[in-house]
Amino acid sequence: MAAERSTADILDAAVHVRAAARSATAGATGLDPVLTALADVVEYDHASLARWDPRRRRHTTLAGSYPDDATDYIETRLHHDPVFPVLRSPARGGLWLGDVPPHLLAASPGFQDVLSPLGIEDGVAQCLFAADGRYVGMLNVSTRRPRRAPDPARAVVTLLTDSLTAALAAAVAVPAGPPSAAAAADSAEDPRRPGGLSPRELQVLAELTAGRTNREIAERLYITPRTVGTHIEHILAKLDLPNRAAAAARAAAWGIGSQKALPDPSTPATGALSRRRVR
Repeated sequence: MAAERSTADILDAAVHVRAAARSATAGATGLDPVLTALADVVEYDHASLARWDPRRRRHTTLAGSYPDDATDYIETRLHHDPVFPVLRSPARGGLWLGDVPPHLLAASPGFQDVLSPLGIEDGVAQCLFAADGRYVGMLNVSTRRPRRAPDPARAVVTLLTDSLTAALAAAVAVPAGPPSAAAAADSAEDPRRPGGLSPRELQVLAELTAGRTNREIAERLYITPRTVGTHIEHILAKLDLPNRAAAAARAAAWGIGSQKALPDPSTPATGALSRRRVR
């Protein structure tokens, strides 16, 4: 448990977070391992890393474990919350739930309608800024257990912001041009994928070139239409594109096209799922 760990334990865990963030920055992994490592710094029930899209005026979650309604709030409404101007002040570090003035909590739909029903009692929201002052996105961490005081994790999370910012910025970087033919052929296996897209996002991107609907893509890839929609949101954010038609055009320029879709490797190959077919 977090309350039983020493400051040395938390600092050692922070080293693993930085290593995971460096790996994500280099394109060797995604952001999920960063959040996994962060759980050893600050024990949480939910966490997310969300990138700010200044053109679309919203956040896009690139890794996270919040329920769908909480994720939707972070992405589309958090920046209108009365607490957000306090969060986004570059002069402060992360804002821990216990430090939010009561009048702001009372006026915050994010706390009253989203976090409170989840039983959240503590956590931190940390806005992330590039070296030039540009707002990149934010880390959200929530727990149902109050933190002990004094809590060395508070300072450690602040010290990790540069690493988290670099990883988040790299995850949405747009490549300078189309990949080579060899890179395109190997993109499903090569962790340095075009546009930082995951293998599943590349599958969805390929299906867009055929003009398929979310439901049609879902049936081909054995996922839900809602999941397809989430993947498309992430694709557009990572590639900085306005719509699915532009994404399809980018895929075509890269030589990525639709082919016979395979189920996710984690999906059982037998049973009712394997008998599903697109009609």
